[in-house]
Amino acid sequence: MQRVLITAGAGGIGLATAKAFLAQGARVHIADINADAVNAAVVEQENLSGSVTNVADPLAVAQMYRDVVQELGGLDVLVNNAGIAGPTAGIAEYDAEAFSSVIAVNLQGTFNVTQQAIELLKDSPAASIITMSSLAGRFGYPNRIAYSTTKWGLVGFAKTLAMELGPMGITSNTIHPGAVDGPRIMNVFEGRADVSGRTVQEEIDAALANQSVKQFINPDDIAALVLFLAGPHARTISGQMFPIDGDSKAAV
Repeated sequence: MQRVLITAGAGGIGLATAKAFLAQGARVHIADINADAVNAAVVEQENLSGSVTNVADPLAVAQMYRDVVQELGGLDVLVNNAGIAGPTAGIAEYDAEAFSSVIAVNLQGTFNVTQQAIELLKDSPAASIITMSSLAGRFGYPNRIAYSTTKWGLVGFAKTLAMELGPMGITSNTIHPGAVDGPRIMNVFEGRADVSGRTVQEEIDAALANQSVKQFINPDDIAALVLFLAGPHARTISGQMFPIDGDSKAAV
Protein backbone atom coordinates (compact mmCIF):
# COMPACT_ATOMS: atom_id res chain seq x y z
CA MET A 1 0.00 0.00 0.00
CA GLN A 2 1.56 3.29 -1.11
CA ARG A 3 1.79 6.19 1.32
CA VAL A 4 1.34 9.46 -0.52
CA LEU A 5 1.70 13.14 0.33
CA ILE A 6 0.17 15.73 -2.03
CA THR A 7 0.63 19.45 -1.50
CA ALA A 8 -2.24 21.69 -2.55
CA GLY A 9 -4.20 18.47 -2.39
CA ALA A 10 -7.60 19.81 -1.40
CA GLY A 11 -8.72 20.92 -4.86
CA GLY A 12 -8.03 20.84 -8.59
CA ILE A 13 -5.18 18.64 -9.81
CA GLY A 14 -4.19 17.80 -6.25
CA LEU A 15 -7.57 16.46 -5.20
CA ALA A 16 -8.00 14.57 -8.49
CA THR A 17 -4.63 12.93 -7.83
CA ALA A 18 -5.54 12.11 -4.25
CA LYS A 19 -8.75 10.41 -5.39
CA ALA A 20 -6.86 8.44 -8.04
CA PHE A 21 -4.36 7.11 -5.49
CA LEU A 22 -7.16 6.30 -3.05
CA ALA A 23 -8.98 4.35 -5.76
CA GLN A 24 -5.87 2.17 -6.08
CA GLY A 25 -5.80 1.45 -2.36
CA ALA A 26 -3.18 3.99 -1.29
CA ARG A 27 -3.25 5.97 1.92
CA VAL A 28 -3.02 9.67 1.18
CA HIS A 29 -2.23 12.79 3.18
CA ILE A 30 -3.01 16.17 1.67
CA ALA A 31 -1.55 19.53 2.67
CA ASP A 32 -3.32 22.71 1.68
CA ILE A 33 -3.50 26.30 2.90
CA ASN A 34 -7.31 26.24 2.61
CA ALA A 35 -8.59 24.84 5.90
CA ASP A 36 -12.21 24.50 4.76
CA ALA A 37 -11.17 22.58 1.65
CA VAL A 38 -8.92 20.25 3.66
CA ASN A 39 -11.68 19.49 6.14
CA ALA A 40 -14.23 18.89 3.38
CA ALA A 41 -11.92 16.52 1.49
CA VAL A 42 -11.00 14.52 4.59
CA VAL A 43 -14.65 14.09 5.58
CA GLU A 44 -15.60 13.01 2.07
CA GLN A 45 -12.78 10.54 1.35
CA GLU A 46 -11.91 7.39 3.28
CA ASN A 47 -8.20 6.79 3.98
CA LEU A 48 -7.49 10.48 3.44
CA SER A 49 -5.89 12.66 6.12
CA GLY A 50 -4.83 16.27 5.88
CA SER A 51 -2.91 19.22 7.28
CA VAL A 52 -3.52 22.92 6.89
CA THR A 53 -0.11 24.06 5.71
CA ASN A 54 1.64 27.04 4.18
CA VAL A 55 4.50 25.38 2.31
CA ALA A 56 6.48 28.64 2.33
CA ASP A 57 6.82 28.32 6.12
CA PRO A 58 9.43 25.68 7.14
CA LEU A 59 7.94 25.37 10.63
CA ALA A 60 4.50 24.66 9.17
CA VAL A 61 6.06 22.07 6.88
CA ALA A 62 7.76 20.42 9.86
CA GLN A 63 4.40 20.14 11.60
CA MET A 64 2.90 18.70 8.43
CA TYR A 65 5.51 15.94 8.44
CA ARG A 66 4.73 15.14 12.05
CA ASP A 67 1.16 14.64 10.86
CA VAL A 68 2.35 12.50 7.95
CA VAL A 69 4.34 10.21 10.24
CA GLN A 70 1.41 9.91 12.63
CA GLU A 71 -1.14 9.21 9.89
CA LEU A 72 0.89 7.21 7.35
CA GLY A 73 3.89 5.92 9.28
CA GLY A 74 6.21 6.73 6.38
CA LEU A 75 6.21 8.01 2.81
CA ASP A 76 6.56 6.47 -0.65
CA VAL A 77 5.33 9.23 -2.96
CA LEU A 78 5.64 13.01 -2.77
CA VAL A 79 3.59 15.07 -5.19
CA ASN A 80 4.79 18.68 -5.18
CA ASN A 81 1.67 20.40 -6.45
CA ALA A 82 1.50 23.63 -4.43
CA GLY A 83 1.90 26.84 -6.41
CA ILE A 84 0.40 30.25 -6.99
CA ALA A 85 -0.03 32.10 -10.25
CA GLY A 86 0.77 35.66 -9.24
CA PRO A 87 -0.54 38.71 -11.08
CA THR A 88 -0.81 39.21 -14.82
CA ALA A 89 1.36 42.17 -15.82
CA GLY A 90 4.35 43.08 -17.93
CA ILE A 91 7.69 43.23 -16.15
CA ALA A 92 7.74 47.04 -16.10
CA GLU A 93 4.55 47.06 -14.05
CA TYR A 94 5.07 43.81 -12.14
CA ASP A 95 4.92 44.30 -8.39
CA ALA A 96 8.21 43.30 -6.75
CA GLU A 97 6.52 41.98 -3.61
CA ALA A 98 4.21 39.85 -5.72
CA PHE A 99 7.22 38.43 -7.55
CA SER A 100 8.79 37.48 -4.19
CA SER A 101 5.53 35.88 -3.05
CA VAL A 102 5.42 33.62 -6.11
CA ILE A 103 9.04 32.61 -5.54
CA ALA A 104 8.31 31.92 -1.86
CA VAL A 105 5.53 29.43 -2.59
CA ASN A 106 6.51 27.88 -5.91
CA LEU A 107 10.25 27.50 -5.38
CA GLN A 108 11.04 27.94 -1.70
CA GLY A 109 7.91 26.04 -0.71
CA THR A 110 8.77 23.12 -2.97
CA PHE A 111 12.29 23.11 -1.53
CA ASN A 112 10.95 23.13 2.03
CA VAL A 113 8.60 20.22 1.42
CA THR A 114 11.09 18.14 -0.54
CA GLN A 115 14.05 18.67 1.77
CA GLN A 116 12.05 17.50 4.78
CA ALA A 117 10.69 14.50 2.86
CA ILE A 118 14.06 12.87 2.15
CA GLU A 119 14.44 11.14 5.53
CA LEU A 120 11.11 9.41 4.98
CA LEU A 121 11.48 8.67 1.28
CA LYS A 122 14.91 7.06 1.58
CA ASP A 123 13.37 4.35 3.78
CA SER A 124 10.83 3.44 1.09
CA PRO A 125 11.55 0.47 -1.20
CA ALA A 126 10.21 2.42 -4.21
CA ALA A 127 10.05 6.17 -3.65
CA SER A 128 9.02 8.82 -6.15
CA ILE A 129 8.90 12.60 -6.28
CA ILE A 130 6.61 14.12 -8.88
CA THR A 131 6.77 17.90 -9.20
CA MET A 132 4.08 19.85 -11.00
CA SER A 133 5.66 22.34 -13.39
CA SER A 134 3.67 23.82 -16.27
CA LEU A 135 3.52 24.64 -19.94
CA ALA A 136 5.16 27.83 -18.64
CA GLY A 137 8.11 25.68 -17.59
CA ARG A 138 8.88 24.92 -21.24
CA PHE A 139 8.21 28.29 -22.89
CA GLY A 140 8.41 31.94 -22.01
CA TYR A 141 5.10 33.31 -20.76
CA PRO A 142 4.36 36.97 -21.54
CA ASN A 143 2.90 38.95 -18.63
CA ARG A 144 3.46 36.04 -16.22
CA ILE A 145 7.18 36.38 -15.53
CA ALA A 146 7.18 35.22 -11.91
CA TYR A 147 5.12 32.12 -12.65
CA SER A 148 7.22 31.14 -15.66
CA THR A 149 10.48 31.75 -13.81
CA THR A 150 9.45 29.43 -10.98
CA LYS A 151 8.11 26.72 -13.27
CA TRP A 152 11.40 26.67 -15.22
CA GLY A 153 13.23 26.60 -11.89
CA LEU A 154 11.35 23.49 -10.84
CA VAL A 155 12.78 21.64 -13.85
CA GLY A 156 16.33 22.22 -12.69
CA PHE A 157 15.27 21.37 -9.16
CA ALA A 158 13.74 18.05 -10.19
CA LYS A 159 16.61 17.09 -12.50
CA THR A 160 19.10 17.74 -9.72
CA LEU A 161 17.00 15.67 -7.33
CA ALA A 162 17.08 12.82 -9.84
CA MET A 163 20.88 12.86 -9.81
CA GLU A 164 21.27 13.25 -6.05
CA LEU A 165 18.56 10.83 -4.98
CA GLY A 166 18.78 8.21 -7.73
CA PRO A 167 21.39 6.20 -5.82
CA MET A 168 18.82 5.88 -3.03
CA GLY A 169 16.28 4.48 -5.49
CA ILE A 170 14.21 7.70 -5.48
CA THR A 171 12.93 8.91 -8.84
CA SER A 172 12.17 12.55 -9.65
CA ASN A 173 10.22 13.89 -12.63
CA THR A 174 8.21 16.95 -13.64
CA ILE A 175 4.78 17.12 -15.22
CA HIS A 176 3.95 20.10 -17.43
CA PRO A 177 0.20 20.61 -17.79
CA GLY A 178 -1.24 23.06 -20.25
CA ALA A 179 -4.49 24.88 -19.56
CA VAL A 180 -6.34 22.68 -17.06
CA ASP A 181 -10.10 22.78 -17.23
CA GLY A 182 -11.65 24.52 -14.22
CA PRO A 183 -12.09 27.88 -12.47
CA ARG A 184 -8.38 28.63 -12.13
CA ILE A 185 -7.74 28.82 -15.87
CA MET A 186 -10.78 31.03 -16.29
CA ASN A 187 -9.24 33.45 -13.80
CA VAL A 188 -6.09 33.44 -15.92
CA PHE A 189 -8.03 34.25 -19.07
CA GLU A 190 -9.85 37.06 -17.29
CA GLY A 191 -6.51 38.50 -16.21
CA ARG A 192 -5.16 38.25 -19.75
CA ALA A 193 -8.26 39.98 -21.10
CA ASP A 194 -7.74 42.86 -18.66
CA VAL A 195 -4.20 43.34 -19.99
CA SER A 196 -4.88 42.77 -23.70
CA GLY A 197 -8.24 44.51 -24.06
CA ARG A 198 -9.66 41.43 -25.74
CA THR A 199 -12.68 39.50 -24.47
CA VAL A 200 -12.31 36.42 -22.31
CA GLN A 201 -13.64 34.25 -25.15
CA GLU A 202 -11.06 35.72 -27.52
CA GLU A 203 -8.34 34.81 -25.04
CA ILE A 204 -9.71 31.24 -24.79
CA ASP A 205 -9.80 30.92 -28.57
CA ALA A 206 -6.25 32.24 -28.84
CA ALA A 207 -5.02 29.70 -26.29
CA LEU A 208 -6.66 26.76 -28.03
CA ALA A 209 -5.34 27.94 -31.40
CA ASN A 210 -1.91 27.21 -29.94
CA GLN A 211 -2.70 23.52 -29.44
CA SER A 212 -2.92 20.61 -31.85
CA VAL A 213 -5.63 19.07 -29.64
CA LYS A 214 -8.32 21.71 -29.18
CA GLN A 215 -9.39 21.06 -25.60
CA PHE A 216 -8.31 21.93 -22.11
CA ILE A 217 -6.66 19.30 -19.94
CA ASN A 218 -8.72 17.02 -17.71
CA PRO A 219 -7.28 16.89 -14.17
CA ASP A 220 -8.01 13.16 -14.08
CA ASP A 221 -5.60 12.63 -16.98
CA ILE A 222 -2.85 14.40 -15.06
CA ALA A 223 -3.63 12.24 -12.03
CA ALA A 224 -3.28 9.11 -14.17
CA LEU A 225 0.17 10.25 -15.31
CA VAL A 226 1.20 10.86 -11.69
CA LEU A 227 0.10 7.33 -10.79
CA PHE A 228 2.16 5.86 -13.62
CA LEU A 229 5.29 7.80 -12.65
CA ALA A 230 4.87 6.63 -9.05
CA GLY A 231 4.16 3.06 -10.10
CA PRO A 232 6.20 -0.09 -10.66
CA HIS A 233 6.71 0.41 -14.41
CA ALA A 234 8.42 3.80 -13.96
CA ARG A 235 11.23 2.82 -11.61
CA THR A 236 13.91 3.70 -14.17
CA ILE A 237 12.20 6.87 -15.42
CA SER A 238 13.80 9.85 -13.69
CA GLY A 239 14.96 13.38 -14.46
CA GLN A 240 12.36 13.72 -17.22
CA MET A 241 9.79 16.32 -18.29
CA PHE A 242 6.29 15.12 -19.21
CA PRO A 243 4.14 17.65 -21.11
CA ILE A 244 0.39 17.05 -21.04
CA ASP A 245 -0.84 20.07 -22.98
CA GLY A 246 -2.57 19.09 -26.22
CA ASP A 247 0.74 19.60 -28.08
CA SER A 248 0.94 23.31 -27.30
CA LYS A 249 3.43 25.38 -29.28
CA ALA A 250 3.86 28.26 -26.81
CA ALA A 251 2.54 29.70 -23.58
CA VAL A 252 0.62 32.77 -24.68
